[in-house]
Amino acid sequence: MSRRTGAPSITGGAAPPPATAARVDPPPIAPPGYVSKTDMVAALIRQLIITGELPAGKQLRQRDLAQRFHVSQTPVREALRMLASEGLVVGDTHRGFTVVEPDDGPVEENFQIRAALESLGASLAARKIDTDGIEALRGLNDQMRALGDDDPGYADLNRAFHFTVYEYAGSPLLLSLMRLLWASLHGGPRVSRTHAESARQHDEILDALAAGDAAAASARTYRHIMGAAPAAGR
Repeated sequence: MSRRTGAPSITGGAAPPPATAARVDPPPIAPPGYVSKTDMVAALIRQLIITGELPAGKQLRQRDLAQRFHVSQTPVREALRMLASEGLVVGDTHRGFTVVEPDDGPVEENFQIRAALESLGASLAARKIDTDGIEALRGLNDQMRALGDDDPGYADLNRAFHFTVYEYAGSPLLLSLMRLLWASLHGGPRVSRTHAESARQHDEILDALAAGDAAAASARTYRHIMGAAPAAGR
């Protein structure tokens, strides 16, 4: 018996296989935690402005920054444009980018904004901070208390103290905003009160945090910040 060849009839034989749908590849997705070179460079420059390593009026050379961060000049240029939109640097056709020079008006406003946001952060942190966090803050404050009023190491410890509180607030948005504000203060807030007085005020904030008293933590933080503002005559 001969084998039949050709297409099966409509009434007999195997049904044709279903049509295969065309494959559509999904769009590429950045891996979790991915940070672009531009964002990385912007964060690094922003931190240098916060710490005062890049002081107000400092000219920022793209080639030098690219070499420092081991990247090409393209992400550096984009990062500087990003920082310019944040008000941290200013661009000039001839001079390039420089760290902005603060003036008294914006500084006072920044203290007011900082006091409002940081008092909110202290309120949030009071609900979330643990024993390890309290001990870390007490350790930082004890180190500050032991420093002389002209010791340059105070600024780094003070910044670490305040940013530890921000981190325990558990709000990435708040943390990002506080980084921008501290950067606008160029090296952090400068105050005329003694380190011992600042440490005493930190103790009051710490007592409220340890007790989980959100209202007291907020109020004491607000007074602590505004006591250093230019409008307070300090």
